[in-house]
Amino acid sequence: MTPADEILDIVDENDEVVGQAPRGEATARGLRHRCVFIEARDPAGRLFVHRRTATKLVFPSHYDMFVGGVVGTGETYDEAALREAEEELGVSGLPRPTPLFKYLYESPRHSWWSYVYEVRCELPVRPQPEEVDWHTFLTDAELEGRLGDRTWVPDGLETYHRLRDFRAAGDRAGTSA
Repeated sequence: MTPADEILDIVDENDEVVGQAPRGEATARGLRHRCVFIEARDPAGRLFVHRRTATKLVFPSHYDMFVGGVVGTGETYDEAALREAEEELGVSGLPRPTPLFKYLYESPRHSWWSYVYEVRCELPVRPQPEEVDWHTFLTDAELEGRLGDRTWVPDGLETYHRLRDFRAAGDRAGTSA
């Protein structure tokens, strides 16, 4: 079975399942489905950053600051987050990623419910060659410096900005108590 043949739950604006479709069809027709985004950091706190392979169905050869992907039919967000993180990083035995927030990503061509997670990867990574062309770990400042000089996946870039806002709001709430 190819990635395009994977069966996904199709969901409505409330994230309720309304049907199923193969991934390739969901992508081609812009059917709303579920995805997970996992921010993976190494023991030094640096962020895993990679370039997607040219064979990816969506956003080929784009850079990304998250690992993740689609949630399969009947799979929970939490199950998908652990599976995707271990697959893309090429490790096993990761701690369960911590859920942070969920939002609806919408663009003219794509729509998916996006659950955002974070995980610390204490293990050496061996990224999946079918998914990852190139990778490194960057500090937050290094990543910020590269946001304007690479082609980033648009959903990852939006998620990155939302995560930054989420953390800033948490910091403000913590200082006002």
